[in-house]
Order: sequence, then structure tokens, then C-alpha cells
Amino acid sequence: MSRPRRVLLPAAALVPLLAACSAPAEQTPAAKAAPGFPYTVTNCGVKSTFQAPPKRAVTMNQHVTEIMIALGLEKSLVGTAYLDDEVLPAYKKAYDSVPVLAKEYPSKEALLAANPDFVYGGYASAFDAKDGRSRDDLKKAGISTRLNTEYCPSGKTSVDDLYREVTEVGRTFGVPDRAEKWIAGARATVAANEKRLKDLPPVSVFVYDSGDKTAFTAGGKGIGNELITRAGGRNVFADVDKAFGDATWEQVVARKPEVVVIYDYGSTTVEQKKKRLLEDPALKDVPAIKNRRFAVMPLSDAVLGVRVPAAVEKLAAQLHPAAAR
Repeated sequence: MSRPRRVLLPAAALVPLLAACSAPAEQTPAAKAAPGFPYTVTNCGVKSTFQAPPKRAVTMNQHVTEIMIALGLEKSLVGTAYLDDEVLPAYKKAYDSVPVLAKEYPSKEALLAANPDFVYGGYASAFDAKDGRSRDDLKKAGISTRLNTEYCPSGKTSVDDLYREVTEVGRTFGVPDRAEKWIAGARATVAANEKRLKDLPPVSVFVYDSGDKTAFTAGGKGIGNELITRAGGRNVFADVDKAFGDATWEQVVARKPEVVVIYDYGSTTVEQKKKRLLEDPALKDVPAIKNRRFAVMPLSDAVLGVRVPAAVEKLAAQLHPAAAR
């Protein structure tokens, strides 16, 4: 590599330069903050102040990835992880443009290698302390975090929490107008479905997520419970004080659900789940089993994400086919 040549100036030429150096320096104006910043938000008890939108975000679960894409923020993503099922067709092109860090959760080393300035988790397990990914651990590494509000230690989750989630993500990334537009459309969808179901009696519902010795089901605190209610159903395990929990098969029998909603995800197919329920002699007198009344939902429809408004419509059509459009 050649070294730069030194240029020697005549003495006369140095005079104005020296005068300029001795003159008081002009004050450089402070960089103007981006509109809407600084922005302070408290999420699941963690207070964060953003001076500008994050530029290198990583999403750790499918439903939060879809929130980002729905807001047109895929260019702010440097990594994603953990699909439960297929991303929505409308989001596939954007999703395919984002590096996948791991099939499930990335190791701490793989996460840090992406050099994120923001990590967005959909479930509390995204910030597992055992794996060195706790929110405190990431904060010490200079990384801001957000946990989907369905997993904040609070009361029942509702569609209002979804609107808040989208609002706060939009504010964090400097696109509040996009968030407001999405929320307006979501409210219209939910309101139209409510109008169609007006005066219809609710159908009792048991959610079968998984399980053999016990039934892993939707409890009363998650968006799944709200989704069932807004679709014209009544969750028979709404008294379970968390988003998901275990129930005994004896409890399923005693609560006599009229419909079984099967969550579709992972390697166990819907048909395999139906077979397990239909072939269990203990369940033969359960109305839903006796009448073979099943509804199916992808798991990613039943968590706090942008699929919820359409998922209410789809489930309502299965619970109340006569009222479907």
C-alpha cells in the first residue's frame, strides 16, 4: 500500500489557517431526536427508554415476528427464531429476508453473534436465565428487550392487550402511524364478528393442545380464552389461573364440553390428536366426542399476535356455522 504524500504549504498560506485554529470553535448543534423520541415504556415491569428506534432487532417466537412484519419492520430485523407453524402467506417474502438464527431458541452465543440492540420474546421461555438469556443478562450486554404482554404477571389477557402490544412496538420502532392503522382494521374485524354472533348462546369448549396422562389446555388468563369468548364459546377451563395448564381427563368428562378445539402445531397431527380422543373409552360420553364436534386452530392463531382478529372469525365459523358469512 502506498503512503500518502506530505504537501508542504508556503508560510503565507499558513497564516489564515492558524488564525482559524485560534478562533473560538462554533457550537455544533445537538443531533435532533427522531420524532416521538426519547420514548419510555414499561413492559412486564422492565422500564426502558429509547433515544431512537432499534436498528438490529431479533425476534424469538413466531407471533412477535409476525407483529414486526405486519408493521413493515422486517428491515429492522437481523435475526429470528422459533416457528410454531407456517408464517402467513402475506408475510412469507418478508420473513424469508430475515436470517433464521435457530430452529428453536438460539444459544446465548448465537444470539450475541447477531449483534442485536433489541430482543423481542413471545414467551417467557425466550428469556430463560438458565441459558444466559434473561432480560437482566441481555441488559448487561447493552441489549434492550421486550416480552409479549400475554406473559406479563397480570390479569386476564384481552384484545385490548393486543392493541397495546402493537401500539408500544410501533412507538418503540418509530412507526406509530402504522400501528394505529393496523389497530383500526383489527377493531373493525372484531366488531363485525361480535355483531354476527349477537344473541347466540355460547358453546362450551375444551381446548386440546396436547397431553396423554393429562390434558394440556387453554386456561383463563391467555388470549386463547378471550378468543373463545369472542367467537361465541365458553372455555370450560377458564378457571385455570394461567394462559395454559394441565387438566385431568376426569375434569374434562365432568365439564361436558360440546366442542373440542384442537391446537395444530408440531409433529403430532390434528388427525392423531382426534384419534387419541376418540379412542379413549373414558371420554366416550363427552358430548363433543360423542358428536365428533371438533374445531381446529393453528397454535399461532391462539397467542397474542396479529392473527387474533381473523382467528376470532375463523373459530366463530366453526362454533356457529349457521352465523358464518
